Amino acid sequence: MRMDHVSYACESDGLAATTERISSALGIDAVRGGVHPRFGTRNMIIPLTDHHYLEVVEVLDHPASDKAPFGQAVRARSAAGGGWMGWCVAVEDLAPFEERLGRSAVPGNRKFPDGQELVWQQIGIKGLIADPQVPYMLKWEGDPALHPSQARPSEVRLASLTIAGSAERVTEWLGQPVECPLEDVSVEWIAPRGTPGIMSVTFETAKGPVTI
Repeated sequence: MRMDHVSYACESDGLAATTERISSALGIDAVRGGVHPRFGTRNMIIPLTDHHYLEVVEVLDHPASDKAPFGQAVRARSAAGGGWMGWCVAVEDLAPFEERLGRSAVPGNRKFPDGQELVWQQIGIKGLIADPQVPYMLKWEGDPALHPSQARPSEVRLASLTIAGSAERVTEWLGQPVECPLEDVSVEWIAPRGTPGIMSVTFETAKGPVTI
């Protein structure tokens, strides 16, 4: 179990403009991701060090986005003005989470221009919608070289998260100490004043720390 990525739902001016603001602040160009046909969303990728990345995601006007929990989550966060939607943990086996949550993981995919395909299984988006402090879980499949963190060289590091919520609640959700996936990322837990979830993320860049 390890921290994989953070997701930022685009703001009212759309995917390109939102991504440009973030990439400019961090000093690294974003990479075009692609469409998630099963979820009715599309994304842009900002690769980070340590096998992490930042995803900026936008909901599409597509029936899939109304049915898929991931599409619903992106739509709701963008409708509220955009911002940090959640964080994701990569695991080797989703079966324990499927058993505990009482439902099956769902497949995800997106294709590259050259025809290669990024594929994965994920679970936990409904939990994130209900309680945005908790991560969703993902298992990557296929060629490890296609992991979004490998899209381009990067010297920007995901340093810390500020989350409105509690370590105890996330530990309960994960079924093991929250420190396990966050061993290289520090977290400041603050009491929720309204909706729980990611309040800010700090990155180490060539220009020094940048908090978004």
